[in-house]
Amino acid sequence: APRESIVFGKVLGGSSIALVQALVFLVFAPWAGYTITFSSLIPLLLVLFLLGFGLTGLGFVMAWQMDSTQGFHAIMNLFLMPMWLLSGSFFPVSGAPAWLQFVMLANPLTYGLRALRRVLESGSVGFFNSTMDLGFTFLFSVLIFILGLWVVRKRTVI
Repeated sequence: APRESIVFGKVLGGSSIALVQALVFLVFAPWAGYTITFSSLIPLLLVLFLLGFGLTGLGFVMAWQMDSTQGFHAIMNLFLMPMWLLSGSFFPVSGAPAWLQFVMLANPLTYGLRALRRVLESGSVGFFNSTMDLGFTFLFSVLIFILGLWVVRKRTVI
């Protein structure tokens, strides 16, 4: 199989699983105070898919270079925990010190989370108001996919 197919298949498969898992959590959105309408469902699915694609691609890039499952989980925790904590999910970017704001704004998860919040809070209108956030999330997903292609082409079996 072409190496591009391996990357695309693994990342698309992981993104699909992530999307199904996110849909399970969306069932509980009304209890969190969010109303999901039919018009906001498509933008919501797109944002969730982009986030899933980018983060799955990041996991793929890391996993392809690892020799053990334990090493992969350790490295992913090293990447994902700070990304999650510094995405604005616990405290807003505006309330952080200037140096931490810089780190948070360099985090691609910050933009995906902001787009997700806008869609959840204002429906499909929020989707169209978050073009910068969607653009950064899309760019991150594409760049990680390209990096995945490069990593797969680079590594050869000895």
